[in-house]
Amino acid sequence: MYAVEVREAIMIAHSLPDPFFGPAQNKHGATFVVDVAFFAEALSEQNVVVDIGRAGDALKALLKPLSYKDLDEVEAFAGTLTTTEFLCRHIFDGMCAAIARGDLGPGSERLAKLRVTLGETHLARAWFEGPIPGNKP
Repeated sequence: MYAVEVREAIMIAHSLPDPFFGPAQNKHGATFVVDVAFFAEALSEQNVVVDIGRAGDALKALLKPLSYKDLDEVEAFAGTLTTTEFLCRHIFDGMCAAIARGDLGPGSERLAKLRVTLGETHLARAWFEGPIPGNKP
């Protein structure tokens, strides 16, 4: 399996109002390093997994509405615990939508799966990985 990975970073604020989260129940900030890996069984006729420039642009566009935001105030997340794992899935779904729209260009329809990793610190990270709905790898 081949893979290409692109990276961005976002700074957010949020709280996790549940006793499970101890001190993280309070408002706090986080800087996430966001990695998205695109997997394919074979290379395209141009010998790539996907257009790395378009992949980076799509990730940057997807993250822009979250960057420098308080996630507690983002309407789409109302009542949601915006954990690192939750955000991984949110970004995964957004990247799948970008692929379905054709934002990553020709050949992206044969991508097999994605992995979205959020590095919370140099000591902890989370990811969500899965097949891309509707794609025929």
